[in-house]
Amino acid sequence: MSEKNTWREVDQYFVDRLIPEDSAMQKILKSNEEAGLPGIDVSAAQGKLLHLLVKIKAAKNVLEIGTLGGYSSIWMAKALPEGGHLTTLEFNPKHAEVASKNMSEAGVIDKISLRTGPALKTLPTLREESPFDFIFIDADKNNNARYLEEILKLSTSGTTIVVDNVVREGRVLDVEGNDPDIQGIRDMFDLLHQHPRLESTALQTVGSKGYDGIVLSIVK
Repeated sequence: MSEKNTWREVDQYFVDRLIPEDSAMQKILKSNEEAGLPGIDVSAAQGKLLHLLVKIKAAKNVLEIGTLGGYSSIWMAKALPEGGHLTTLEFNPKHAEVASKNMSEAGVIDKISLRTGPALKTLPTLREESPFDFIFIDADKNNNARYLEEILKLSTSGTTIVVDNVVREGRVLDVEGNDPDIQGIRDMFDLLHQHPRLESTALQTVGSKGYDGIVLSIVK
């Protein structure tokens, strides 16, 4: 059995044992596929991790950059307490339309504000809705450092930040490459290095989504 097959099968074992089958969540992934959205949603195990992190944090005001079809948004929205709210930003209008439908069918649309347009233009408009106490970044990697700089303006002491896809099959080590996504990830790590307001770590992950990783930060 290949490494990647093992990763997928172990992931499925975890899902079978720890994440009860949810037809509504499976329907979201099917809707995304039928609409032609790229299959880059977080896995079920990763979605449940976000769900648990929101609960552990007791987050009431969540921000997501990169909605896609709303799969991760819905995982987090389901973890919110009464009165909790999630704001999610999506560049692509088609993706946003699919996500809005998925959120409605999942019964969480009343907990979510979906904003369409470039996130770097939307983020400065969110001052009145801040501070956010949990923030998930899963968008265009070339802008990761700029996203971090903007969300710090919307954060407070204790705000938890998760950034997805920071390893990219190990290509984060490619110092001389010209891939803008990899350079954006490296720029983010340069920003995080000894940042006066952020305490951070990074974890490598394997699973149904391959070999990648996340950054976890907390605002001091």
